[in-house]
Amino acid sequence: MAELFLASASPRRRELLAQIAVPCVTQIASIDENPLPDEPATAYVERLAREKVRAGLTALGGRANAVVLGADTAVVLDGRILGKPQDFADFQRMLRALAGRTHQVLTAVALVSGDREAARVVASDVTFRALSEAEIEAYWASGEPCDKAGGYGIQGLAAVFVSRIEGSYSAVVGLPLCETAQLLADFGIPCWQMPTQG
Repeated sequence: MAELFLASASPRRRELLAQIAVPCVTQIASIDENPLPDEPATAYVERLAREKVRAGLTALGGRANAVVLGADTAVVLDGRILGKPQDFADFQRMLRALAGRTHQVLTAVALVSGDREAARVVASDVTFRALSEAEIEAYWASGEPCDKAGGYGIQGLAAVFVSRIEGSYSAVVGLPLCETAQLLADFGIPCWQMPTQG
């Protein structure tokens, strides 16, 4: 059976794969994550997911039966990609802009094995309620926003900011499980892999 490698250091993506009982081995692949000039957000996340799996496969040295999964998530407001906050001032600008509005979260998932590659992009709309300055400051002080696209994690403390979501919750966390399961099945990796009794 094919062996799955996750081209990501994200503990959230590992947890999501574990949630659907898909074992994986981490194979971190470093790539340049800067957007290209005038690159649309959808093209950006798909390109990064594909580059991650290709780099992961290269690092494995053409290992037989290896399937590499990679993903990338972007928070988009008014057509602008909001990356990870550089500092408190950057974070403040992001959260003030997101407060009381609907933004889009784009997550791309890609798989590669041998010369076969496939990818899907999932878009979800997330609406924040109004936020006070005290809430924004307290959330930054928690340390949670520092490594999150858009400066927040829906699966963590920021869940209380979200008044509505349309689309895939797991995609907003970092991996669209419905679409991922379909891609995995196409590559010969089933979900719900129950451990064998010894």
